[in-house]
Amino acid sequence: MLPSSHAHQHPHPEDHLTSSAMLQDIVIGLSDGLTVPFALAAGLSGAVDSSALVITAGLAEVVAGSIAMGLGGYLAGRTEIEHYDAELAREHREVQEVPETERAEVDELLAEMGLSAATREAAVRELTSNPEQWVHFMMKYELGLEKPDPKQAPKSAATISLAYAVGGLIPLSAYFLTETPSEGLLWSAIITLVCLLVFGYFKSRMTGQPPVWGALKMAGTGALAAAAAFFVARQFS
Repeated sequence: MLPSSHAHQHPHPEDHLTSSAMLQDIVIGLSDGLTVPFALAAGLSGAVDSSALVITAGLAEVVAGSIAMGLGGYLAGRTEIEHYDAELAREHREVQEVPETERAEVDELLAEMGLSAATREAAVRELTSNPEQWVHFMMKYELGLEKPDPKQAPKSAATISLAYAVGGLIPLSAYFLTETPSEGLLWSAIITLVCLLVFGYFKSRMTGQPPVWGALKMAGTGALAAAAAFFVARQFS
């Protein structure tokens, strides 16, 4: 049975790409959100005697950090679009100004794919008969660039920002439920390190890395950052 037109209208690769981009944004936001506010709270716990100060400073950092991370994600997405548009304009210009050079490049790319000389000759003729098709081929196979989704930049900004905020509230949650910064730090360390272990484990599994090593590496990074902040604050308090 021939594939339906509905399947062609909704290609799976785009769904996979969107999911992959969102997963990457969640990973970026959560990993920084768990680590940076945890280290800040740990540092303050070594310098102040009030949990309220740790909570206030921690919440301020989470708000500022989520905005900064979201803005960074948005700018990265916009940069990708601007880079693609610049390369697209350059390819259009080269196709018009130096068509023979571009045809030779098409032939070279097809040769690398293993096509015979006769097949390449027909394929080059077919591909270069339509300037839009020609440029699209060069963008994809010469430069390795796919057209970015213009909606991805704001999506990335929102996803990274939200993930950072969620991650940042986890280490701070202990300070709401304890009376002293030292007690808050103890529970914050336990909660955060467990979350880092779980997050690192599943992140490594999804990316094809050794999960146990990934979990230990993620937790070790958070613990090291918090310990460094704590001892530095103690030295100057």
